Amino acid sequence: MIADLIIYNIKTIYTPYEKPPVHGSKMNSIHEIHQAFIAIKDGRIIDFGAGNYIKHLDTHTILHDANQQIVLPGLIDSHTHLVHGGSREDEYKLLQQGVPYLDILKNGGGILGTVQKTRDASIDELYQKAYHSLNEMMLHGVTTVESKSGYGLSLEHETKQLLVNQMLDKNHPVQVLSTYMGAHAVPKEYLNDKRKYIENMKRDLLRIQELSLADAVDVFCETGVFSIEETKDILTHAKSLGFHIKMHADEIHSLGGAGLGVELGCTSVDHLMAISDEDISKLAKSNTIANLLPGTSFYLNKSYARARQMIDSDVAVSVSGDYNPGSCPTENFQFIMQLASNKLKMTPEEVLNAVTINPAYHLGLDSQMGSIEIGKKANIVVMNAPNLSYILYHFGINHTHDVFIDGKIVVENRQIVREI
Repeated sequence: MIADLIIYNIKTIYTPYEKPPVHGSKMNSIHEIHQAFIAIKDGRIIDFGAGNYIKHLDTHTILHDANQQIVLPGLIDSHTHLVHGGSREDEYKLLQQGVPYLDILKNGGGILGTVQKTRDASIDELYQKAYHSLNEMMLHGVTTVESKSGYGLSLEHETKQLLVNQMLDKNHPVQVLSTYMGAHAVPKEYLNDKRKYIENMKRDLLRIQELSLADAVDVFCETGVFSIEETKDILTHAKSLGFHIKMHADEIHSLGGAGLGVELGCTSVDHLMAISDEDISKLAKSNTIANLLPGTSFYLNKSYARARQMIDSDVAVSVSGDYNPGSCPTENFQFIMQLASNKLKMTPEEVLNAVTINPAYHLGLDSQMGSIEIGKKANIVVMNAPNLSYILYHFGINHTHDVFIDGKIVVENRQIVREI
């Protein structure tokens, strides 16, 4: 078959190959293909491997020289709070002084502070801010993101965030998947009647479904936010409507959130810094992904999730950025990968599986992306590095040289060259 595009002169392709979800010791397995090429037609991979690509070549085929750099599947950031108003650098000093995050929230800061800024912002202001952040993510090799609402906390303003997600997905090369997270906090106007807020959210989900604004529903299950019982109520209702479900679980206190996630059939349970040994065992026996967010631990100076124990116990792990204004204000996904290596003690191979095929699986996209395979989308990152380990070893810089999304070059020589 004749290709539209051939990426050639690749030093090494690094790609997952195990069937997802990739659990435990299998996360340490990837394919390495040296002196390779990738042939692409109509945005899909039609061939790849070592050797000669001439059979896919004609006068109309575009040739892209990888210049003996390495190639990875497009990176997938499966947990972000991309769309929000304002920033929270005013709280940074409080965090440095050791003021607990939940105390800041109780005093009207934290999530609730961002809620007010998001409510005050126009759709265009939110869109422009998020578009810029999406550019930064793409420049660092991200080709797909999940983006949560949760800074509106009313139907009007949650819908506004979800509409921005929809606009970004339409207008930006990076694919944006939308998650409704009205259960991110209890808004000020319902602090004395949380039950009413929960019932309103459950009603609002019908409208979100009618407008096709979200594929999934997330809940912040934590002391002082939403209890185990409240989380179960919300997610059971969401699942009955056909939404995928997930949760922020066992981030600060060990409440049994991960175990509940397994019981309910969550696609992922996220954070898990305080997860119990019992719930690690439950995860290992399930296809619920442990989605770890080391950037949050770094920023808040808190303990890291026990990734090593999870993987050694046969859990399927993914790693995400958690870009948000209060606990992880960075779009640098490679730094998140470096934290996964340095702080979570994950091998380079485990990190690659954790930012490609496993997040693709829990987002329901593993048949389309997450690995270099014939028939999958040509979401490809060319990295200016001699090998996979070097990306994690040489931290704090951007190793991305070129990015392809759906077979189209969107970043070339570290510069954005194509925006829809």
